[in-house]
Amino acid sequence: MNKCLECKIELFGRVDKKFCSDQCRNAFNNRQKRSDNNYIRNVNNLLRKNHRILSGLLKGDKASAKKDKLLSLGFNFSYHTNTYETKDARVYYYCYDVGFINSNEDWYTIVRKKEWD
Repeated sequence: MNKCLECKIELFGRVDKKFCSDQCRNAFNNRQKRSDNNYIRNVNNLLRKNHRILSGLLKGDKASAKKDKLLSLGFNFSYHTNTYETKDARVYYYCYDVGFINSNEDWYTIVRKKEWD
């Protein structure tokens, strides 16, 4: 006889039955996906936080901020959604519609991508 994959009680009915109830099926599947979901949730939270920080510093479509200021607000330079390389090989890093580029050693220029408005 088969046993429930979650609670291990004996199953009755169809021979291919895997769970004794919807609750056991949901609990089993939630546990299986928990580690993947946590990683994705954490990355999405970092991206949203970066976006919120950059957006908060914008005055109109452009702003500047020192690296120390961004770091003190909790900005994480390792997380962004996409990049854009200009013709002169400068790379903008974007968190959704707000991007940043290192304009000199300590300063970053922050921009909002206009065609996404």
